[in-house]
Order: sequence, then structure tokens, then C-alpha cells
Amino acid sequence: MSEQEIIGKGTWIDKLASELLDREKSLGRNTDLLRVESGLGASGIPHIGSLGDAVRAYGVKLALENLGYKSELIAYSDDLDGLRKIPEGMQEFGLEEHLAKPVSLIPDPYGCHDSYGMHMSSILLDGLDKVGIKYEFRRAVDTYKQGLLKDNIHTILQNSTKIGDKISELVGQEKYQKYLPYFPVCANCNRLYTAEATEYIADEKKVKYNCHDAEIGSQMIKGCGHKGEADIGKDLGKLAWKVEFAARWAAFDIRFEAYGKDIMDSVKVNDWVADEILDFPHPHHVKYEMFLDKGGKKISKSLGNVLTAQRWLEFGSPKSILLLLYKRITGARELGVEDIPSLMNEYNELEDINFGRIKVDNQAKLVKSKGLYEYVNLLNPPKQACTHVNYRLLIELTKIFKENRNERVMKKLLDYGVIKNPEPEIEKLIELAGNFSDEFDEQEKTQVDLDETAKKALKILSEALGGDEEPEDIQNTIYQIAKSNDVQPKDFFKILYQIILGTSRGPKIGPFISDIGRKQVAKTLSEYT
Repeated sequence: MSEQEIIGKGTWIDKLASELLDREKSLGRNTDLLRVESGLGASGIPHIGSLGDAVRAYGVKLALENLGYKSELIAYSDDLDGLRKIPEGMQEFGLEEHLAKPVSLIPDPYGCHDSYGMHMSSILLDGLDKVGIKYEFRRAVDTYKQGLLKDNIHTILQNSTKIGDKISELVGQEKYQKYLPYFPVCANCNRLYTAEATEYIADEKKVKYNCHDAEIGSQMIKGCGHKGEADIGKDLGKLAWKVEFAARWAAFDIRFEAYGKDIMDSVKVNDWVADEILDFPHPHHVKYEMFLDKGGKKISKSLGNVLTAQRWLEFGSPKSILLLLYKRITGARELGVEDIPSLMNEYNELEDINFGRIKVDNQAKLVKSKGLYEYVNLLNPPKQACTHVNYRLLIELTKIFKENRNERVMKKLLDYGVIKNPEPEIEKLIELAGNFSDEFDEQEKTQVDLDETAKKALKILSEALGGDEEPEDIQNTIYQIAKSNDVQPKDFFKILYQIILGTSRGPKIGPFISDIGRKQVAKTLSEYT
């Protein structure tokens, strides 16, 4: 890769920012301020995927600033969205009576925020704060109450017939050929989706609606039968998703928004509405795949298989989350707390590459690795590398030491020569690894390429360690088994580090095996023979 071909820091984030700028220039739009947006769902517990939407948008903001442009991130909470189903684990709160009501009008079941919607939004905002993302927070309920979308709502409703036909053509949904793409909140029962708008009185800026039974999710919600009129500027209501993004983009002058595969149809329609109805060129987009759980199911608020930022941060650093989200944007990924150890170690490797501790001959890989490291540090990287301790090593040591854990693990690290001095950052790492070892007995099996000779040597070592007689000198035993089985000792030691710690190096292996327990190590090695 030549220097001329490198955009910004050489990552996919920089490429996206460059594409956005090229498009803006071709459109002839003002580039004094380039706003990026991320939507926050407020109907259930926000997970890492929800966080990723904002983190990646923030990455584009940083890339634009790095290229010399002013940018800001708007984090928009859709807290006028109606509650469609009770999230898993929240059945005890009696939320059934609030189904189909805007989440900003539902009391906070935990009693600490002004609404259910604000409670859920606050979890995500707390996650963003903890990983260092800066944003301007906006709520749907305030946006509508302040009339910020009023003119766009008016234009959309005036063109509702044309829009309904286009929705049918683009995605096959015929609902909006019968009803307007706007849901008033019923004045009688406070429900949203049961109040279907049938007519727009343009000169009065009012919609007529009927509140009747509606199928929401997989269940029928009873309407109250109220017939009414709602003023789009004064009364609470919201646009349907198929058109709301467009109204928001135009009102807030949004130039970039990523979207998940699950809302492709909505984005397709919204792009057309922005371009053709509101005369606002739709933002530059990138589509990302959804995170899946380790069973291959989509991580979902309603299914209850969520992994929140707060949960992640019990075991891993903020930088491990940012690394997960900035590594790449394409491709579906299975995700779980099991991924934290490898991400913690991967960050250390990136830092070593950045500061030249690890040499990388491939120039393209070097540039990309350094760029990724800078984005994980939100383009404010440290001036020097930190002291690194292998996270899997810490997990193994914290399994051994339960009492006075920090002090005893720190002493072992000093004994092994892994660190020179105790540091507060290492105390925090010990605490995180201790949380992990306390909660999870088994780690994912590390994949190691082994030939038959290596497998034979491992089998002999496993039997030696698992026998009744403990080898007097484990280090020498390993060396002798390697030599007598035609395996280079340095290669054999490397294999053992890979199996036990998921890395190619570590503390002196003999004493380390003694510390963590030779029979436990024997059991682990036997799985590879």
C-alpha cells in the first residue's frame, strides 16, 4: 500500500468518512458541520449491538474531524415507540396494561427515572459514557412535543397516498395504502398502535383516527373504540418507522447513519421519502450484520439474551469493547463474555505493534493495526505503552488465589518476572480477571495446530503430570519429553503456552504449571491428544 493510497488512519472507518465527503461534495452541500446519528431503542434492555450503533457512528465523527471537518454525534432515543411485547425477565412488573403505549408514557418499573423509556435509554447512555463516547442526546418525546418534525410530518401526510403506493411497491407492505403513516396517541387510552389515522385535514394540520383492536407482535391488543382528532403540532403522536427516519434526517441535517440488517426495508423506504418527498438527500449509510449469541440466535431485548456494556465491563476493559466494535463492521458475529480474554490480549498486541515492540513487515497490515489502535483509543492514544499482563494468565492465577487475591496474584507476577512493579492498572486487571474466573469455570478451547508427533509428546506429558508421582522438575521433564519425541523444545513450550494461555509466550512454564495445578493442566492437555 503506497502512502498516497492511505486514507486517514487506513481503516474502514476512514474509508467511510472519505466516501461521505465525496458524496457531500458531489451534492454541493455545505460541509461546515457534518452530523452523524445513531438511534437508541428504548423498548427493552440495550445490548452491545445497540451500543455498537453509536460507537461506530462516533468513529465516523472522529474520522471526519481527523480529515479536517467539524462533526458531532446525535444519539436519538426513540422513546415514543410503543411497547410491543414484555421483554424476557420483566414479566413481574405488570407491564401488560401498558402494551402499545409509548415507552415514555409508561412509569419506570424500577422507580429511578421519569419513564420506562428513559430508564432503558439511561442504560445505553451509561455504557457510552463508560467507554468514552461523546454525544448530544435527543429524545423522541421532546422532539415531537417541541414540534421539530411538524413541517416534515405535514409534507409526508400531504403525500400519504403516493408514499403508501411506494411502500407497497418497494417492500410489499399494503397497510399504508389504507392508513396514514402516522400514529396519534389515543386521547382516551394513551395507546399508540391501536389509534390508526384514516384522514389528514391539511389546512387544520389534524388527523382523524379510530382506536380499535390491532395485532402487535404476535398478540391482539384491544382498542378502546375512541374516535378523535389529533393536532400534529400540539398532540402527541409519531410517524411510522417507514417514514420517520427521513423526517428526522431532514430536521436534524443528518449526513451519516449506519443501520442493521433487520431494518433494511425501513431504510430503503426512508431514503426514497427523504430524496423524493422531503427534498433532502438521504444520509450516507453502511449496513452492518447483527450480533448473535453463542447459540447463533440474534441478540434481542425481547428474548432476554442480551449482553449489556455494564455486564461486559465486569470482566473486560472499555478498550476491549471498542476493539470489538472497531475491528470490522461487516459479517455476523457470535458474541459472548467468552470473547473477552482474547480481546483483552489482542489489544495488548495492537499496542505492541503501535510502539514497535512487535515488528510487522507487511506495510498495509502495520498501517491498519496502528489505525485501529488509535480508534480504540478514540484518536487520543497514550504516549507510551502500558505494562502488559496476559489476561488468561490472570484468570488462571485468580482461580488459585481467592483470599487476599490482589496481593497474592501481584506477588506471583513479580516472582515470574512478568511485571517489575505493582501498578493500579494491574490491580484493576486482576479484579476483572478474578470476576471472570469466579463466574466461569471453563474457557473456550484454544485452537492449536498439532501434528501427530506433537500430540504424542503432549499425551506423554499429560500422563506424567496426571500421575501419582509429581515430577521433581516439571521444566526439565517438559524439555526431555520434547527431545525424546523429536519435537523442538522451543516449539513444545510454545504449544503449551498456546493451550494454557492462548498465547505464544508466558512465565516460566514449569513453576507456572506447579502453581495452577499439574493435574488440572494434565486434564487440559489430554483434550488435545
